[in-house]
Amino acid sequence: MAKKIDIKGEHDMPAMAMSLGLMNWNKTGSWRNLRPVIDYKKCINCMICWKFCPDACIHIEDGRPVIDYDYCKGCMICAQECPKEAISEVKEE
Repeated sequence: MAKKIDIKGEHDMPAMAMSLGLMNWNKTGSWRNLRPVIDYKKCINCMICWKFCPDACIHIEDGRPVIDYDYCKGCMICAQECPKEAISEVKEE
């Protein structure tokens, strides 16, 4: 069972933000307005997108980057860092 967080005042606040659960349970993909889409014809598998993803939602499958949309928030840092412009942004419907 999870420990109850009891904050009575500002002095009880943690020094930094903390999650109330494992990230496996906190699927954050529904927050997204933009969806990064990889064009594998342009992708050179340099894995820079994987390196810069702040939410670690890009993983490697068969030597290629794959985005886990359950956790991707659509920050588009992967697209900004891609040297081949192989990641485009698609507006969520």
